[in-house]
Amino acid sequence: MNELLLPVIFVILAIAVIGSVAMLLVRGRRTPPGLYTSPRDADDQVVDAAHGATSTDVLERPDGVPTAELIPDDLSGLDEAPTVPGLDTVDAVQGRLARLRARLVRSNNALGKGLLALLSRDRIDEDVWDEVEETLLLADLGTEPTMELVDALRERVKVAGSRNPAEVKDMLREELVRLVDPSMDRSLATQRHADRPAIVMVVGVNGVGKTTTVGKLARVLVADDKDVILGAADTFRAAAAEQLATWGARVGVPTVKSDVDGADPASVAFEAVKAGIEQEVDVVLIDTAGRLQNKVGLMDELGKVKRVVEKQGTVDEVLLVLDATTGQNGLTQARVFAEVVNISGIVLTKLDGTAKGGIVVAIQRSLGVPVKLIGLGEGPDDLAPFDAEGFVDALLD
Repeated sequence: MNELLLPVIFVILAIAVIGSVAMLLVRGRRTPPGLYTSPRDADDQVVDAAHGATSTDVLERPDGVPTAELIPDDLSGLDEAPTVPGLDTVDAVQGRLARLRARLVRSNNALGKGLLALLSRDRIDEDVWDEVEETLLLADLGTEPTMELVDALRERVKVAGSRNPAEVKDMLREELVRLVDPSMDRSLATQRHADRPAIVMVVGVNGVGKTTTVGKLARVLVADDKDVILGAADTFRAAAAEQLATWGARVGVPTVKSDVDGADPASVAFEAVKAGIEQEVDVVLIDTAGRLQNKVGLMDELGKVKRVVEKQGTVDEVLLVLDATTGQNGLTQARVFAEVVNISGIVLTKLDGTAKGGIVVAIQRSLGVPVKLIGLGEGPDDLAPFDAEGFVDALLD
């Protein structure tokens, strides 16, 4: 009898073990609601055309924790999406503008105060006008705008016959505002379309804070209650993708990046837009490589990224990031990029700590496109929309 029972017992135990393993596998495949998932199946791979490698782009969790580690033992009672702990509180745009204006006042006093001191002298002769001209040129205003401003002020001061500091300041303000041109459209094209997100490409040479600017711009958009996805298409700079993912993680914004160094940037950008469409976000921000070894290579690379992305939707905004402290060198960079892609706006970084506020006018005159955003510091929220009249008032305060 015992010999007959033993096989039966073994069969029952085997069935129990197999059943337990099957239940664990089923539970392990269940994903709690709200987790960020890959923009495509793991088996769906992209062939890196530039390197012949095969890579799979991944949509990284904002908090950097592997998805498998986030699945709880018991899924019962999970009615709401789990929240990601430790996210930054993003400053509202208006509060950011006020703080940045105060910083601009401190950093650019040399320009405004210097001009006002010169124009308020008891006697304004040719020597004084030469000093005014020199001050404006040193502020990177540019030769043509400087001549325009000096000629206009000469005529107005002569006609008014006044040395009243308040009147002179008003004249200077009006002429500076005219040069900065408040009529230019400085709005960002970040309004979601009916069937897809707005697509924003960010370009610029490495070293100007481009990837950091993309991260800060994501914070500006989050503060405006927009859902954002980042695309790490700068695949040639070591750690650029990780840097961007870190910025996104701080505000709960996912990043599409490649798991292969030097992967095809166009493939990553394409996947970012695809993920944005699938997840119905408002804006997709694409960071691009910024090598300027030769213009032909840059044109081919950025042109390819733009063409591939536009298979899914027109790029709504191309923002060029420039370092305000580079002066005329920045203008040279700007012209090269303008020849490569259709730039729609400028992001001017590192404007604090310099009296060269005139670069705003020089860049706009050179490219015919507006400065839309300015960065005035190293803080995560030190990026704000550019306001022409507020900028001039800050220069002269």
